[in-house]
Amino acid sequence: MIDRRPFENLGHADHGWLNARHHFSFANWYDPGRMGWGDLRVWNDDEIGPKAGFPPHAHSDMEIITYVRTGAITHKDSLGNEGRTAAGDVQVMSAGTGVRHAEYNLEDETTTLFQIWIMPRGHGGAPDWGAKPFPKADRTGKFVVLASGFDQDKDALKIRADARMAGVTLTAGEETDWPLDAGRHAYLVASKGEIEVNGVKLSPRDGAAIRDEAFIRVKALSDAEVVLVDTP
Repeated sequence: MIDRRPFENLGHADHGWLNARHHFSFANWYDPGRMGWGDLRVWNDDEIGPKAGFPPHAHSDMEIITYVRTGAITHKDSLGNEGRTAAGDVQVMSAGTGVRHAEYNLEDETTTLFQIWIMPRGHGGAPDWGAKPFPKADRTGKFVVLASGFDQDKDALKIRADARMAGVTLTAGEETDWPLDAGRHAYLVASKGEIEVNGVKLSPRDGAAIRDEAFIRVKALSDAEVVLVDTP
């Protein structure tokens, strides 16, 4: 089963400094048919204006992943962590028992990113944050795991969820596969480029909700950058 979620049909909120699209119900946008997909709870497609951002606010019991598409985001939190994550790179935050954080675009250009929330394996635990560069050249033609709750994914950022986030860059005509185990759910978005997913055509920034498929075959119809989340 592959359910295409066209970009133009996503939830939308324009706050001036923030132009956001919601793949799942979020804030003031509510769709009872889109409350999540497996353990994936939020996938926001955000455009953040220059010198603007999210002021300090609190989270708990959520795994929060930020994939920067263009520009950069600067993170500060109540644990004393601070860092800048640039285009193509990833940051993760395990909210655990509770943490306050701020995310600002300190650049002179608009920053675009995916913000992804995944339900954790359990409640509580000390909050944590991490970031890592992932050169796009290292994931040319094959999926590379960027964030994972599994010990075998040693090069990925660690999250406390039964989940993986992976990324791939493909040139036009190139294709690659992702295995999908029984009972798993995948959600996939092309950050840029047109693709086919098991024969279903997706435009840039469309979502694809996938289950009951033995594998996911992604073919690039134009040069593409793809992000995928795999959860129970």
